[in-house]
Amino acid sequence: MDETNGCGKFRIRYSIPEDIDTLMRIYARARKFMAAHGNPGQWTGGYPSRELILSEIAASRSLICEDPDGNVAGTFCFITGDDPTYSLIEDGRWLAGGPYGTIHRLASAGLAKGVADACISWCWEKIHNLRADTHADNTVMQAILERSGFRRCGIIYTDDGSPRIAYQKI
Repeated sequence: MDETNGCGKFRIRYSIPEDIDTLMRIYARARKFMAAHGNPGQWTGGYPSRELILSEIAASRSLICEDPDGNVAGTFCFITGDDPTYSLIEDGRWLAGGPYGTIHRLASAGLAKGVADACISWCWEKIHNLRADTHADNTVMQAILERSGFRRCGIIYTDDGSPRIAYQKI
């Protein structure tokens, strides 16, 4: 399914297995970008793995943001439904319950500005209750989320027990 609604000059489409090498290059670039911008502790050890991304592609959860020329400008994972890591929140509370969508692993290829905004807008058009989380050192993502209307809600913990700042937009 290809869609452009709310995404301005970008087109959002579901990833296919043939995209995997491009996606892995984007995630490698994102790891370097985060480390260079004061966030060396997130996405370590080759995270996200090729196997994880291939499983997200198979589950239709991995998406690509393309520029007008068809170049892959970014990627993200979007899941609708309960996220088990969000069942416990500390030092705050969610703004609202009910059905929600979760944005994970948003990364840019560095080709164009506005990629994150396009991806978030696409998700917002799907469901008007979004959640996301990020590492305490990821000030770039924190600023993107806050600029996009997300509010900090508290702290959640990933599968490996690492704390993350939780955000919600309603």
